[in-house]
Amino acid sequence: MIISRTPFRISFFGGGTDYPSWYREHGGAVLVTSINKYCYLTCRYLPPFFEHKIRIIYSKIENCLTVDEIQHPAAREVIRHMQIARGLEIHHDADLPARSGIGSSSAFTVGLLHALHALQGRIVSKHELAMESIRLEQEVLKETVGSQDQVSTAYGGLNLIHFHRNGEIGVTPVVTASERIRELNSHLMLFYTGIKRTASNIAESYVTNIQDRRRQLRLMKELVDESVSILNSGTDIRAFGELLHEAWQIKRSLSAKVSNSEVDELYDLAYKNGALGGKLLGAGGGGFFLLFAPPDVQARLRETLDKLIYVPFSFEYAGSQIIFIDRQEDFAALEASRNGHAALTFREWAEMQPGSGND
Repeated sequence: MIISRTPFRISFFGGGTDYPSWYREHGGAVLVTSINKYCYLTCRYLPPFFEHKIRIIYSKIENCLTVDEIQHPAAREVIRHMQIARGLEIHHDADLPARSGIGSSSAFTVGLLHALHALQGRIVSKHELAMESIRLEQEVLKETVGSQDQVSTAYGGLNLIHFHRNGEIGVTPVVTASERIRELNSHLMLFYTGIKRTASNIAESYVTNIQDRRRQLRLMKELVDESVSILNSGTDIRAFGELLHEAWQIKRSLSAKVSNSEVDELYDLAYKNGALGGKLLGAGGGGFFLLFAPPDVQARLRETLDKLIYVPFSFEYAGSQIIFIDRQEDFAALEASRNGHAALTFREWAEMQPGSGND
């Protein structure tokens, strides 16, 4: 059994410039951090005692005989990509809800790839995980997604990510005083709006004709460099929040689907009560709202936005990890017995397992 833990992410600046249709012509950059809220995936080879060969548990339960029967698109294509012929069980859990702007789809893909590689006895780099996930989501699943989520959740940390015209992706950790990072973290608040949406549907409204948004995307890319300069200087940290406000106004102009009247009212209310800036995370449309607010006004904001779920968080730096391994390789002996080798009873197989007293 293998358990992977993959963080969700918060993107500050540059979102939209990470779509291949944009950065392969113009280049792109984002400032993004992973947070201490996670996607967990438990994977194990399934014993041959069941009518099904593949069992996947998420918000639904799927019992399948073949890979083609799997309804969950990412799970189906990751398993197909990994060419796993044995029976398989996958169990998904998460700290935050899906379709909410925190990179949950990519965290699932990265985490499942990581777990299945480990199940097959392979160690893969963070770069490999990110690039495999990008290829599966963009080229195999044909989803309208950018490339920042896969990189951020695989690598972890507060990073400046560059997307080059030749398709290469560079990850540069933001190196600044730890006190500065803590100061930034202390000014950030995360609220769940309860509005679920599918990111690809929102993204399609502006990615389809992304070249028509050149002005906005160039401005958003410029804000990335400016935000990093703020963090690396002695500038009042509130300038970061003011920059978020500017970026949100630009992002809202990308498409009418990025925001809506309910979101606009929430943002205006937060702004009037002390928030200096903020944004909907991800493609927009709903999900999580990030606010930048001085600590002395945060109690008032929580009271003002009491209809929303407040989620405290901190930055994390580990990225996708394998947090549990229990191989039970002796199970292969039981499978071998099904192919004409010496048969084992279930008791004999169980007694062979670690912890039985006979190992």
